[in-house]
Amino acid sequence: MTTTGADRATALAGPWWWSRWRSAVLDAGLAAVSALECGAEGIPFARDAGVPVSAGIVFGVLAGSVLLLRRKWPIAVVLVSIAITPAQMGFLMGIVGLYTLAAAEVPRRIIVALSGMTFLGTLIVTFVRVRQSMARGDLTMGDWFVPFAALATSLGLTAPPVLLGLYVGARRRLMESLRERADSLERELQLLAERAEERAEWARGEERTRIAREMHDVVAHRVSLMVVHAAALQAVARKDPEKAVRNAALVGDMGRQALTELREMLGVLRSGDGGRGGAASVAVSSVPLAAVGAAAAAAASRVAEEEGPYLSELEELVGQSAAAGMVVDLSVEGDVRSYAVAVEQTAFRVVQEALTNVHKHAAGAKTHVRLAHRVAEIAMQVENEPPPEPASAASAGLPSGGNGLVGMRERVTGLGGVFVSGPTDAGGFRVSAVIPAV
Repeated sequence: MTTTGADRATALAGPWWWSRWRSAVLDAGLAAVSALECGAEGIPFARDAGVPVSAGIVFGVLAGSVLLLRRKWPIAVVLVSIAITPAQMGFLMGIVGLYTLAAAEVPRRIIVALSGMTFLGTLIVTFVRVRQSMARGDLTMGDWFVPFAALATSLGLTAPPVLLGLYVGARRRLMESLRERADSLERELQLLAERAEERAEWARGEERTRIAREMHDVVAHRVSLMVVHAAALQAVARKDPEKAVRNAALVGDMGRQALTELREMLGVLRSGDGGRGGAASVAVSSVPLAAVGAAAAAAASRVAEEEGPYLSELEELVGQSAAAGMVVDLSVEGDVRSYAVAVEQTAFRVVQEALTNVHKHAAGAKTHVRLAHRVAEIAMQVENEPPPEPASAASAGLPSGGNGLVGMRERVTGLGGVFVSGPTDAGGFRVSAVIPAV
């Protein structure tokens, strides 16, 4: 991982304007060397200028000490080095100052201007000094040596530090850009990881809801009918043994059907090769819940396509409710045709859950089931009249978790349909749904 900007900000522990103590020590060392150099060069300067030697030394030390400010004010350091060039001092300060200026965040025009001034000043001073040396006889070279020495010295004192400073500055800016890009990518990765975790949590919740809805729709209806038949069996066991036997047979058939459907749903949630026993369980436990839920949903869809339920089984569904003692009337309008599996499933489940609610909350009430096949949609409505006795709603003792209407609404709206439910003016209850045929 890269160091973030906040971590780098806390790492700036140097004194004053220095970012690190190492930089401060380096600048202090360079300034000390520059002060010694300028102080030593101040002695001949004081003799040539006719001023006391001590004054020349103090002037040189003060001028050379300006190099301590090279990171804070590089332009000022270069200007001071240009100013003391005629005194033939500050060579180290000029070289280091030009390097710092070229490497700093300074406009290029300023770098070019100050570099040109340094080059020109060094060229003139060197030309004059070499010519004076040849006039005194200290040098016996030809006249060509004067411009050559001046040009070579000027280039040697200006070009290398400027070029090196430009290279180091460009490299530093590139590294900063790459570091910022790495920080940005790290933050984006953190955001993506957080969003992925949120999506995974949302997917887990969605799959839990879907699995719960499937389990509720598959089991609740048959178990409710079993409870109703059991209550009827208890009531007629002694009065009408033959009816009690029929009710017991119905309870057994419904229990077996409920177990079969429950076994199919649970099989969806198991590992594909369940014969491996504990090893398979361990393998499944290591899979994320979202993946298990997605596989369960896909398998559930395949089971639904193969096993139904379909609208052709609606009469059988109504017959089961009628066998449980409900007075139910089924009417179908329009031309009967086949629909997509999801549409037929949803329509069947809506009617099934509505009938289950009638068993739970309005036992004995007459119920009307209407199914309409339209051009571009299929509509269904389950409406029950008020129960004959006020206490009959709770006579069977069926528990209610309040999930039936929620599940129906989720199924219908998931297919782009419309779902409406609520009490009627006559005191009953109505459930209506319209689902697009495509």
